[in-house]
Amino acid sequence: FNKLPAGTVETLVKPENKATLTKILTYHVVAGKMGSKEIAAAIKAGGGKATLTTVAGGTLTAMMQGKKLVLTDEKGGTSTVTIADVNQSNGVIHVVDTVLMPN
Repeated sequence: FNKLPAGTVETLVKPENKATLTKILTYHVVAGKMGSKEIAAAIKAGGGKATLTTVAGGTLTAMMQGKKLVLTDEKGGTSTVTIADVNQSNGVIHVVDTVLMPN
């Protein structure tokens, strides 16, 4: 969130913007348990790209750039996975370096 323009976070956390904040946050969530191996397999099966459907109903495109996993949002913004496979009881977290934005 530090890369967002100044004032954006303050605006998003206001009560009247709860729906927008929820949409942005759930845009970062894909249903199921997808570790980096599963994502890499989907990318390989997709000929170099994998389309992931988010809980918010949007799509993210996953691809490899060298050894890095890069996600592209619906607006063309990109985010690199900096820490992969943080296993949790309800899924797997992959830390990204940029907030992804839905359409």
